Amino acid sequence: MQHIDEPRLEEDVAYRFQYLQEFAGFSADDIAAIHGAAPLLAPIVPALVDAVYDKLHQYDATWRHFMPRQHGYEGPMPEKMEDLGMDHDQIKFRKLHLTRYLEALVTRTYDAKMLGYLDMVGKIHTPDAGNKEIVVPLVQMDALMTFVSDALIATICGLNLPRETEVATLRAFNKLLWIQMDLISRHYVPS
Repeated sequence: MQHIDEPRLEEDVAYRFQYLQEFAGFSADDIAAIHGAAPLLAPIVPALVDAVYDKLHQYDATWRHFMPRQHGYEGPMPEKMEDLGMDHDQIKFRKLHLTRYLEALVTRTYDAKMLGYLDMVGKIHTPDAGNKEIVVPLVQMDALMTFVSDALIATICGLNLPRETEVATLRAFNKLLWIQMDLISRHYVPS
């Protein structure tokens, strides 16, 4: 039986990732499957980002989080939520961040820098990073990641990959997104 230093899981993101990676069986083969899907997924990323934002725009509980100024955004801000449409510069700015995130998932090396990035994805949606006014409840993060996961599954299933490659790619993304969700929820749930 392997010993796990449980307090360290809460303090050391690399140790936590290593544990999750090993427990879930997220292997070099999974990373290779994700990276192998990059050329096929890259052209679809803009449509996927649009689909995510179309979904977020359907609910006031999700769209209201785009009203405060995003850290790094310097442009004009809307006065009311009804003025915050898909063509608003802040939404374009936020879409760019989601695009970069999806690109990072399929292209970057899963090293310490990437782990810090994946961890920051959770932290940035809390008052602990970025704009202190942007506090996205965990239920909204769960809903978002569920939608992203389903959209990726549908997209991968539509690529007409050989069955073995399709299954490997789906399983790899499933493991990765569950690990990502853990790195999000750790910033919400007290240890």
